[in-house]
Amino acid sequence: MKGVVLAAGRGERLRPLTDDRPKVILKVANRSIIEYVLENLDPFVDEFIIVTRYMGKKLIEALGDEFNGKPITYVEQLPGDGTAKAVESAREHVGDEDFIVVNGDIYFEAEALRELISAFRRESADAALVVKEFEDLSHFGMIEVEGSLVKGVREKPGKVRGYANLGIYAFKPVVFDFIEKTDLSDRGEYEITDTLNLMIKDGRKVVCAVYDGYWNDIGRPWNLLELNEYLLKNKLKHDVRGTVEEGAVLIPPVEVGEGTVIRSGAYIIGPVKIGRNSNIGPNCFIRPYTSIGNNCHVGNAVEVKNSIIMDHSNAPHLNYVGDSIIGENSNLGAGTITANLRHDRGNVKVEIKGKLEDSGRHKLGAIIGHGVKTGINVSIYPGRKIGSYSFIGPGAVVDKNVPPKSLLVVKQEKAIREVQ
Repeated sequence: MKGVVLAAGRGERLRPLTDDRPKVILKVANRSIIEYVLENLDPFVDEFIIVTRYMGKKLIEALGDEFNGKPITYVEQLPGDGTAKAVESAREHVGDEDFIVVNGDIYFEAEALRELISAFRRESADAALVVKEFEDLSHFGMIEVEGSLVKGVREKPGKVRGYANLGIYAFKPVVFDFIEKTDLSDRGEYEITDTLNLMIKDGRKVVCAVYDGYWNDIGRPWNLLELNEYLLKNKLKHDVRGTVEEGAVLIPPVEVGEGTVIRSGAYIIGPVKIGRNSNIGPNCFIRPYTSIGNNCHVGNAVEVKNSIIMDHSNAPHLNYVGDSIIGENSNLGAGTITANLRHDRGNVKVEIKGKLEDSGRHKLGAIIGHGVKTGINVSIYPGRKIGSYSFIGPGAVVDKNVPPKSLLVVKQEKAIREVQ
C-alpha cells in the first residue's frame, strides 16, 4: 500500500509559528510533526506520497526524498481547497492500488492504523476511517455508525456525545470517481467527508475502526504544548550523550544530545529533552515538560518550565520562560520575562484569526515566532503572540500581539537637570 499524507495547509491558526513555514515541519519534542506521522505509517506502506502547497519547498528541504529508506514523492495540490481535492492530487501516483490517507497535522499512535487496516480488509470495504468517541462534538464532524458500518457524516452537531472523524482513512481507488462528483461545501472547500456521504448513498461499503488511544489535532499553538507534554511523559528515555559538568543535577528522565554541554549549577527535572550542540547553564533551572532544540543556549539565572524552545534560539540570562513556545533563531534579551498566569486566574485567551479563543489552559505564556529579538527587561503578557522577524525594544511591555517584521519601541520622556 501507499501512504498519502495531506500537508498543503497554511496553518493560519498556528501563526506566528507558520509565518515562514508549513505547520507540518514545526518541531515538537525536537522532531517535526510530519515525522511522527511518517513513522507511524512506515510499517504499513512501501511508499509515501506527500501533498503540498503552502511553502512546499521548505517541506521538501526538511524531509528529503526518503524516510527510513522508503521513497517520498511530492505532489502539489490541484487548484481548489479541501481534503477531497488534496486526495485527488495523488491519483496519478496511487494508480489502481488500495491506499491510506492521513492528515499531516495530527498525532496518533500506530495502533490507529492497525485497527484501520484490519477493519478495511476484514469488511472488504470501499473506504474505512478511524473514529474516536468524545463527550463534546462541537468542533468535530459526527460519524453516524451502525456496528462497524458508517451510515453518514454530519458536520459539527453541537455539544453531544459521539464518534468523531480523526482524519485517518483507507480507500479503494473507486473513491476518485466519487471525488469527481463532490461539490463545494458551505465553507467553499471540497470535503472528503462529503465524498464519503456520496459513497454511502451509492451503496458503497464504508466502515469505521474505533480508536481509544491518544490523538491530537494540532491546529492551535497550545496543541503543540499538549503534544510536547504527552511525548515527554510517555516516550522519553533517560539518555545523556553530551557532557555534564560536575555540579550539574539531572533528575531522570532527561535526554541530552551529542555535543551538548550541561554546565555546573544547572538543575534539570525530567522529563526534559535537549537537542544537539546546545549550551545549558551555568546555574539555570529547567523544569518538567520542556524541550530545547539543537544549537540553543539557556544560560545563567534562567528558568524554563513546560515550554518549547526551537533550534538556534537563546534564553541566555535572567529570563523566565513559562508555558511558552519560542520559534527558531530567536533571542531573548537579559530580563525578558514571559508571564503565564492571569491575575484573575481565569483561562488564558489567545487571538486566533482575529477572534479571541479560550485556550482552556490556566497557564499559557508567549507564542514567539522565528527570528525574533527582544531587548533587556521586556515583559510579555500571557497568551500574546510576537510575529516572526520582529524586534522588541528594551523595557517594552507586550500587552498586545505584535505583527511579523515589526519594531516595537518604548518612547520615554527624559529630563536632565543640574544638581544643586
